[in-house]
Amino acid sequence: MPIKTILVVDDSPTERHIMTQLLQGAGYEVSTAEGGDEGVERAKQIKPDLVIMDVVMPGTNGFQATRALSRDEATKDIPVIICTTKSQETDKLWGMRQGAQDYVTKPVDGPALLAKIAALG
Repeated sequence: MPIKTILVVDDSPTERHIMTQLLQGAGYEVSTAEGGDEGVERAKQIKPDLVIMDVVMPGTNGFQATRALSRDEATKDIPVIICTTKSQETDKLWGMRQGAQDYVTKPVDGPALLAKIAALG
């Protein structure tokens, strides 16, 4: 299934803006959420084709939100790419165990991220 709509979950307005510009420039329809709880709720509402999830956020973090999405019948088939400053191998392994399909670190390499998204579609 080709990916058309993407939900970006990040507490940083700057990161949301950068990611939105990158993705819209590549032809994707982008929605945003400011935190884990809002991200989970938005995913249930809009059923995006992909979620790009930050990890370090106040309240529900990205690992918890990814786990919630991957275990909920309504959202379990939506792929998640974790996009974070946490670059340790243990963080990546933990993110994948929560249900993420891929893991990228910030600052984001735009062409590499777009290639990962295309590969999922």
